[in-house]
Amino acid sequence: MFDLIIRNANLPDGRTGVDIAVEGTKIAAVEPQIGALARTDIDATGRLVTPPFVDPHFHMDATLSLGLPRMNVSGTLLEGISLWGELRPLLTKEALVERALRYCDLAVSQGLLFIRSHVDTSDPRLVTVEAMIEVREKVKPYIDLQLVAFPQDGYYRAENGVASLNRALDMGIDIVGGIPHFERTMDDGRASVEALCRIAADRGLPVDMHCDETDDPMSRHIETLSAQTVRFGLQGRVAGSHLTSMHSMDNYYVSKLIPLMAEAKINVIPNPLINIMLQGRHDSYPKRRGMTRVRELMDAGLNVSFGHDCVMDPWYSMGSGDMLEVGHMAIHVAQMAGLEDKKKIFDAITVNSAKTMGLEGYGLEKGCNADFVILQAADRLEALRLKPTRLGVIRRGKVIARSMPRIAELSLDGRPELIDSGRDYVPLS
Repeated sequence: MFDLIIRNANLPDGRTGVDIAVEGTKIAAVEPQIGALARTDIDATGRLVTPPFVDPHFHMDATLSLGLPRMNVSGTLLEGISLWGELRPLLTKEALVERALRYCDLAVSQGLLFIRSHVDTSDPRLVTVEAMIEVREKVKPYIDLQLVAFPQDGYYRAENGVASLNRALDMGIDIVGGIPHFERTMDDGRASVEALCRIAADRGLPVDMHCDETDDPMSRHIETLSAQTVRFGLQGRVAGSHLTSMHSMDNYYVSKLIPLMAEAKINVIPNPLINIMLQGRHDSYPKRRGMTRVRELMDAGLNVSFGHDCVMDPWYSMGSGDMLEVGHMAIHVAQMAGLEDKKKIFDAITVNSAKTMGLEGYGLEKGCNADFVILQAADRLEALRLKPTRLGVIRRGKVIARSMPRIAELSLDGRPELIDSGRDYVPLS
């Protein structure tokens, strides 16, 4: 007698007709036609069952604050930063917690159960830090939330920026962040990378920096981050987020840079929705779209994972907490539409992101945590195309969200009465 069996599931690796049995909070078996009973029995009916979605780059302290205290009229990164500076003195712990919990509700409904959030440390009150630490504890039963100490206004550039970041780490923030391209000078940016990597090494913490989020091809802090990663022995524990300047760098320099990044085992986190929206704003035409060199980085063996970054905040007025929307955009902007390309894109919002976050027990093998999502799609390629309904979300063996299938009723003479886009329009093999 198992606690739960998901029957007749399709798995991301291509296996079909598979049953997944759960004992307690762990996967006990993954095999065809498990001949046993379960307290809860769910028929996946040939739908895709995947590990939960993972967002390795988000700003939960800003989410759902769209329109406060005003809208971002230009829609640019710099106006968003300025707008956040206007909002920051008005922030209260209670409002921050309430908005973050509402977003986490949305995330669960989308099968997003692992999030890494950057937390602004530039306000010496550190009300954002207090709020997000409280949220991390509140959502622990259903979302693993990692927090990054993020000096939004610059580690050196912000008044009390150094002291505030150190206090945030003392309060229990998990990861050391930075934003070297926003320091006053390139040299200040280089110095901030070195100082922050030293802090991480001394404290035994990972690093995740907003790095070179600009169209300037001379913004090369990822080179410094890679070198300091090797210097301090942080290989595999460091992430470079955005890296949009690589979109504009010349190919010769990149041919030297990518091997250095590979030596440092940098985790790369592009943010397709935000990068394509905010970059290239100084261009007329041709207009750069600003996402980093995803294909080349993947081909070099680097771990590439995608972040959502923002949902309805000063920088981005859209967003839905749906990592398949992120992957869908990545296919287009990275021009990775081949079958194998799409499989890599799906990995970038699941297993690659789990690796970036250092998640243990993630996956669909025996012994893994019983965390998974049932989608109204046959396989991962169709999931990326359709961004389908999450029919069920399971956390540690417990169903925590359900949705009815999306079925359209037609009233057309001689045509089908019901349309299931996740089943009726799968390409013929």
